[in-house]
Amino acid sequence: MALKYVVKKTTFGFDKEKAEKYVARPFNVVTVDFKMLCDQVTKVGFVPRGTVKSVLDGLIDSLITYMEIGASVSLGEFGTFRPSFGCKSQDDEKEVTTDSLKNRKIIFTPGSMFKGMIKSISIQKLDSSKTKSSTTPDDGKGDDKGEGGGSGEAPDPAA
Repeated sequence: MALKYVVKKTTFGFDKEKAEKYVARPFNVVTVDFKMLCDQVTKVGFVPRGTVKSVLDGLIDSLITYMEIGASVSLGEFGTFRPSFGCKSQDDEKEVTTDSLKNRKIIFTPGSMFKGMIKSISIQKLDSSKTKSSTTPDDGKGDDKGEGGGSGEAPDPAA
């Protein structure tokens, strides 16, 4: 398999001319929901679906428990989850309070398994004519049609 991208015209507002340039945007062909993930793990791991769902639910509950106390949670080769937030800068130290905190988030840092996968996966341009009737790539959705190609990118070794 290969990562797909489409070329989009984008206006950059940080320069005086508001220049329009072309950039590559990822094209996600499908979103795998929790049910689909549980079904796949059941097929690969030969474990009943109920057990898979129960273990994943327990993992999610445990991640929440530990991150609520400010802990980073390492899942070995899978990666690490850690709670974080942004903060508005202040002129005086005393002005830095909980009111100046913003953008609470969870940061996922991939482990060695994912880092190796993303470095080695091929990337292909998706033929723009195949994306006209599908959703835009920016919303994380799309269709599972089309393979792209013919654009000079390295071929997918798994194809």
